[in-house]
Amino acid sequence: MPLRIMPHGRLQEWVAEEKGYFTAEGLEYSFVLSEDYGVGSVRRDDAGEIRTGAFETFGAGRDGADVSCACHWATSAAATERAGQLVTTAYSVAPCAIVVPPESPVRRPEDLAGVPIGVGYHSGSHFATVQALEAVLPPGEARLTFQGPPNERLDALLGRQVPAATAWGVPLYIAEAMGFRKVLDATFMIGFLVTGTEASKADVEKYLAALRRAQMEIDLRPELYKHYHLRAVPEKYREQVDVRAFGTGERIVFLPYTREVFTATRQWTEAHDLFPAPAGPSVGYDEAALV
Repeated sequence: MPLRIMPHGRLQEWVAEEKGYFTAEGLEYSFVLSEDYGVGSVRRDDAGEIRTGAFETFGAGRDGADVSCACHWATSAAATERAGQLVTTAYSVAPCAIVVPPESPVRRPEDLAGVPIGVGYHSGSHFATVQALEAVLPPGEARLTFQGPPNERLDALLGRQVPAATAWGVPLYIAEAMGFRKVLDATFMIGFLVTGTEASKADVEKYLAALRRAQMEIDLRPELYKHYHLRAVPEKYREQVDVRAFGTGERIVFLPYTREVFTATRQWTEAHDLFPAPAGPSVGYDEAALV
């Protein structure tokens, strides 16, 4: 059965397909495409916030994908609750920042005190913002507003529905192209999670081997592949941006996601009370990891 891959709004899958790397590795595959990074349909509550995010989607099956990505806080937590198996041989790093409109009076990180910052609930932008702000603001001065997945959050930011937002990857590049300013970097790690019951470790290894070759291609000649960013640019913004001016976006790192990192991540989320108590018993690194 083909490995069902959900791309993550980045270049690597498209480069691997163009260069034939998946086929060269002997991988049978198909893509599960998602315009909202796998979060699915969202609804706003009475306060105008969207309280569905990456973490919740793993429990719901991730739109039929066998392997997909989300921030490492969410993938680690999902794996401990048996919603999937964590890939521990690679992770990625996303360019991310808290940005404001060009006319905003916010200039320094300290100016963000009390300013509503649009983030995605239980998603990378949520946790990365908490982590970044705790280094520059006293406790209790950060104010978050949950504005949905990356593209919905981008709409809210560009439409001045929020005074600041955390954006990463292509939405961050779009915001900067529109003149929005970076106030604070919030770079974060992203994990791979296997949720398909038919996915084998051998197929995941072939998938990663192809991505490794693609990453080298992107490192060597990024200008040849930036046009693939257009696949992650919402159609309504495509005439307003030039993807040739974008960075290379998410970078895959082929280093172990170790037991120590897993434990530290779990301790940090628990200390900040970021996830609800699990419905059943959770598992540790050995059981959460794909072996």
